[in-house]
Amino acid sequence: MVCIRRGIYATLEQLANTMIDLEVVVPDGILCLFSAWNIHGLTTSLPQAYHVAIKRGKKIRLPEYPPIALHFLAESILELGTEEKVVSNYEIKVYNVELSVCDAIKFRNKIGIDVCSKVVNNYLALPNRDLTLLMDNANKLRIAKTLEKYLEIKL
Repeated sequence: MVCIRRGIYATLEQLANTMIDLEVVVPDGILCLFSAWNIHGLTTSLPQAYHVAIKRGKKIRLPEYPPIALHFLAESILELGTEEKVVSNYEIKVYNVELSVCDAIKFRNKIGIDVCSKVVNNYLALPNRDLTLLMDNANKLRIAKTLEKYLEIKL
């Protein structure tokens, strides 16, 4: 048994699993960025840590394992575009595909232009993409003009 957090223990077999019970480790957390791109199949690389969005100002005590990168967001955009998915028998909150693409555009200078471009290319290759929802999310995140430039080049 390994101590994940005070009062929360797991076996080595459970730790070998690729997903955690996010609600237990980070209450009200939402998977974002690399973790969301991986779940939606927008990237081929595995994230080095679980990227979790939480409300700005919220205090969370993180376990030593697994590695978790917290991203603090304003409450007004935190719940924007969330959906619940079942991954490895855990029900988790994750940003939808369109908001995940908007995150790639928004944080393109931090994650790298190559990663951003790959995410956008993979999104555009999806048969069920929703460009209207993508632009709505981009307007709410104030990145619509930047997204339009990317889409003009790609389409």
